[in-house]
Parts: sequence; C-alpha cells; structure tokens
Amino acid sequence: NKITMSESLNDYSTKLINQILFARSQQEVKLVIDTTITALELNEVNAPAIPGFTEKIIRELELFNPMKKEAQQWSNIKMAMILFNRIKHRLNYAVN
Repeated sequence: NKITMSESLNDYSTKLINQILFARSQQEVKLVIDTTITALELNEVNAPAIPGFTEKIIRELELFNPMKKEAQQWSNIKMAMILFNRIKHRLNYAVN
C-alpha cells in the first residue's frame, strides 16, 4: 500500500475502491482504509490532500448501485462509507 510520488491520488483512489470491493470482511475494509490514511498522513506531499481524497472516495462509493453488487461487496461499501464519513468528521473537527 505504499504510495509512490509518481502514482497520482486518482490512481490510488481507484485501487482503494477495488480493495474495498473485494475485501473478504468489514475488518479487512477497515484495515485497508486505516493503512491508506496512515500512508497519506505520513507522506508530507499527500497529507494536505486527505480531505479532498476522502470526499472523492465518499462520492464514488455513493454511486454504486446495491442491486448490481454482491452482498459482501455492498456490506464493504457501506462499511467504507461509515469509516470515511468518520474520517471526514475528524478532519473537519481538527480544522475547526
């Protein structure tokens, strides 16, 4: 999950969405998201982009149609949305 300078956050968000979709459990979803946010926070170049990255992921997750996803994938999407909304709230709280 290491982010290289050449890898854009856009590409990284696409990979993250795929990892969320194909995670085998909600715990794996949480681990993937925690690892991602920690990696972004540790990378001084990407750290300022975390709020926008979080918004982008939430918007993309909201576009999924539950009728076109398997039960585990839909469960993963819902879990990821909860976690990213918590991150968004934490970031907003930290700024204010």
